[in-house]
Amino acid sequence: MKDSSKEPSIRRVMLPKDTNPDGDIFGGIILSMIDEAAAVEAQRQAPHRYVTVSMDSIQFHRPVHVGDVVSLWCETLKIGTSSIVIHITVFSRPRCAEKDHKVTEATVTMVAIDELRNAIPIATSYCKSIS
Repeated sequence: MKDSSKEPSIRRVMLPKDTNPDGDIFGGIILSMIDEAAAVEAQRQAPHRYVTVSMDSIQFHRPVHVGDVVSLWCETLKIGTSSIVIHITVFSRPRCAEKDHKVTEATVTMVAIDELRNAIPIATSYCKSIS
């Protein structure tokens, strides 16, 4: 398993198109970004085609607003035979602020699949040799 990255998997500025009628960023937008970040991390660990099989322990701590810069950090918790479990922590930095705030976190399980969408073994030897 590769060590945690020193850079976020995704960093994005939140735009007005991402808001709900109350002006906060939709939770679904954040969930979509979490799914994307998990896919980026899974690919970083071992190059396969992956599908999301579960999102667990999703916790929304604070709202995100238009103009905030959102960063998603990933930590691979476990690489199994065909699955990778990844914890994603989402931070938001409001405009003109110097400090990030943890806004969301979730644990995602990705499964490696072949062209017929069948689960396949993850090449862990590849994961170890590419550091």
